[in-house]
Parts: sequence; C-alpha cells; structure tokens
Amino acid sequence: MSYQVLARKWRPRNFAEMVGQEHVLKALINALDHNRLHHAFLFAGTRGVGKTTLARILAKCLNCERGVSSRPCGECSACREIEAGRFVDLIEVDAASRTKVDDTRELLDNVQYAPSRGRYKVYLIDEVHMLSGHSFNALLKTLEEPPPHVKFLLATTDPQKLPVTVLSRCLQFNLKRLPVSLMQKHLAHILEAEGIAGEDAAIALIAQAADGSLRDALSLLDQAIAYGAGALRVGEVRSMLGSIEQTHVLSLLQAVANKDGKALLEIVGKLDELAPDYETILGDLASCLQRVALAQALPEAPADLAMDDAVRILGGGFTPEQVQLCYQIALFGKRDLALAPSPRGGFEMTLLRMLAFIPVQAETVRAPASAAAAARAAGTAQSAAARPNLVSKAAQTWKDPDWIGLVESLELRGAAQQLALNCQYRQREANTLHLELDTAHAHLATEQLIQRLQEAIARHYGEPLKIRIQAVHADLDTPAKRDARRQAENLQAAQAAIAADPNVRNLCETFGAQVNPELVKLSD
Repeated sequence: MSYQVLARKWRPRNFAEMVGQEHVLKALINALDHNRLHHAFLFAGTRGVGKTTLARILAKCLNCERGVSSRPCGECSACREIEAGRFVDLIEVDAASRTKVDDTRELLDNVQYAPSRGRYKVYLIDEVHMLSGHSFNALLKTLEEPPPHVKFLLATTDPQKLPVTVLSRCLQFNLKRLPVSLMQKHLAHILEAEGIAGEDAAIALIAQAADGSLRDALSLLDQAIAYGAGALRVGEVRSMLGSIEQTHVLSLLQAVANKDGKALLEIVGKLDELAPDYETILGDLASCLQRVALAQALPEAPADLAMDDAVRILGGGFTPEQVQLCYQIALFGKRDLALAPSPRGGFEMTLLRMLAFIPVQAETVRAPASAAAAARAAGTAQSAAARPNLVSKAAQTWKDPDWIGLVESLELRGAAQQLALNCQYRQREANTLHLELDTAHAHLATEQLIQRLQEAIARHYGEPLKIRIQAVHADLDTPAKRDARRQAENLQAAQAAIAADPNVRNLCETFGAQVNPELVKLSD
C-alpha cells in the first residue's frame, strides 16, 4: 500500500477532530443543530488553518443520509463519497485556474437544477478572491437569489480583495493562526499514534517553524521523520530547518553586550561551517531579544513565558533601550538580507550595526554632531533613545529655546505637529526637556506621537534629547494659542477695515445694508 502523507491521513473528518478554531466551530454547530442555515459561507484565513477542511465537513453535514446535523455519520454513501472527493453534488472549484467570466457562467448554468443525489448542491470555491470582476458579477446574481437547494462555500486567503457586495451576502468566518502550544500538543499526539519517537524540543521547533499553519506543521513533520530515518531528534530538526541552537544565539548577543567584535566574528565563522539559514538566525535573535525585554519588564514572570536563567543573565548586560534598538536592527537586517552581497555578509553587518550603537562610556562621549551622524547611519529612530542618559557638553551651554520658533523649524506633520503646537516649554534637566500640555489636548499625548516629537527634537539639536510631557490645568502660552490670538486679531482688523470702507458705508447708508461679521473670512 502506498504511503499517505500525514497532512492527508490526519485531515479531520468531522468537527470533533478539528484542532483549534473553536469560535467558528461553535457557530457552525449551532446553525446546523437548530436548522438556521445560510445560503453562503465565507471561510477566510492564512494557508493551512482549515478553510477547505471545514467546508468539506460542512458539505458532509448538509448531505449526510441520516439528516442534517453537526455530527455526520461518516458511514453512509454520501459521507464516504464526499470524503473521497467524488460526490457528484459537491462541486469543488479552484478559482485561481478558472478566473474568466465564461468559466463562472458555465459553472453556474446548472445551479437551477436540483441535486442529483444529495440534499443540497454545494459549490466549494477555493481562493475565491482570484475571480475576475466580471466573474464576481456573475456570481453575485446567483448569491442574490439562490435556489433553496444550493449552498455556496467560499474560501480565501485574502478577503479584502472580494467586492463588498459579495461579502455582504455571506456569513464570514475568520480562521486564526494556530498557537504554537496547540500545534505542539497535536503533533505529539500524532507521533504517539504513529508509534514514532520524538523529542519535545524537536516538536517545538517544528511547531514554531510552521508559523500558525497546521498543514505546514504536518508537512515539516513528515520531512523531519524522513530526515531522521523514522525518528525526531532536535539536532537533526535544527539542521533540516537551517536553525541553530539557542546557546549560539545567546553567545552572539553576549558578545554584543560585551562590545567584543573579535568574539562576535569568531562565532559567526563557526556558525558558517554549519551552513545555516541566516534569515532564520536573525529571526531567532529577534525572538531572544523579545524574551530579554520581557525578562527585564517582568522579573517575576511566570514559567509559561519561557524565561530561563540564561536569558535573565543576558538581560543584565543590556539596558531596556539597548534591547529595543538591537531588536529593531535585527528586524531591519532580516528584511534587507536579500539585498546584501552575500547572506553571511549581510548577517555580519547586522551584528556589527548592533555593536556600533551600543553606548560608549562617559569619558569617550563624542561631539553632538558625531552622535547625530551616527544616529542617522543607524537607520532607526530608536538609536537616539539608546544613548546613555548623560549630561552632554551642549547641555552645559544650553539656552532655553523659543518654543514657537523651534516648533516651526521641526519637520513635523499631522497629529505630531498638533501635539507640539499645544505644548509649552518649561525647562531642561540633564538630557530631558520638560513640556506642559493643556489637559484639553491630553488625548494627543500618545506614545507614538511623543516618540515622533522626541525624534524631531533630537535631530534638530544633534544630541539624544528626551522629552517628558505633563498635562496641567493652566492657561499655557502655546504656539497654538498664540496663532489663535493672532488669527482673531487679524479677523477683527479685517472686520473693522470692511466696516470703515467708504463704499461699504455708502451702501449701508443708502440701502440700509449691514455687514455680517460672521461672513468675514481670512484667506489662507
């Protein structure tokens, strides 16, 4: 007997065998059991999360010879034929290969006819977003007035490409990516049922690499079993996936924390001998930095956050700002790796960039202009925030700015500009500028807008300045209020000028006309 791949062998045959997606299952089960069936269902979600599987189970529920229910028997001829993919009244269509309007019209020509064997004629259209505009129009006409014996089951990975007229006529179910812990448990169950030995760490690696797709996880599991000659061992799975041990990731970050460029490049050289996937390693670095940030923010974190001692120790070598900076550099490095002359070269440059922006000691602080140039070279706005909170030479000769003039010179737009316009400068302490904001505009003080204002000020002065904003109940002299006063004064002057105009006065005296002040507007 030929071998059947795990993804097909373990495909769910009923709702009880489905993994995850409880929010969708509950709605479908209730609809079936209470006979509240819609004529069109849309299943949306990323690859491998169960869209087509759910649609086939639903088709089985609708046509089971024992009656419509959420528990098809699986034994009648209709259930067996649907499972085998040869039920005459289940019409499966791959929209990616049948995008033309003629294909859709040909498909829908038989909608009016009653099903040949089943209770319902079911149209399962996969990747429905690939249909052309004319094809959607043809489908829409049937969706508007469907015959009672027809059900449409649509599946898509990109629901945003569907016309709203189609979406509004479907019950839409959004399937979620499966969590790693759930996939790990299911993979372990499959290995036990198959009688295959598997290490927990190896199963975890496969579950993480699947990125929320159970089908991908089963395909990787098949590949790993073949790679390991019938067993699942963590070392072989790492080699298959192109990943490396966690200890190597920790060693790289420790070298960055120690500002040891020689050790850093030596570790990269040893890694290169393993022919790794450098994009995967950068992802591992970002993941490890995330764990470090969590360990710093939550020292007493529960065990389910996987905060091991090595990560906690590594967290002691970085400040929280440095962790955020390195995390951002890792993400940018992963994104730009394809543009590098070589994968190893791009990986090394990413690590050297982390090393370059680890703060130096106070006695070697560079001039503000050099710091600004370094911040621009970092390619990330967080580089300024990662500098040590030291009093720079510029702070010693600081003069309080003309806040209105400063705001006008900053490259700010939109809501960030409104935040600056409604603030008033108070004072500078060390490398922090303290601003006051009227409570009426406190909604502007979001973390994102404060960060944009801080970056603009740091760029303007060429040093890593921070800002702190305090909302107060006070009559502040802000740029916005000054501009409002100036506008009011200009408007009053314009109204007075119009009222004093000889022609206007003549019209008022001759015809009894009046000047309406509310209609006087200033041009932009």
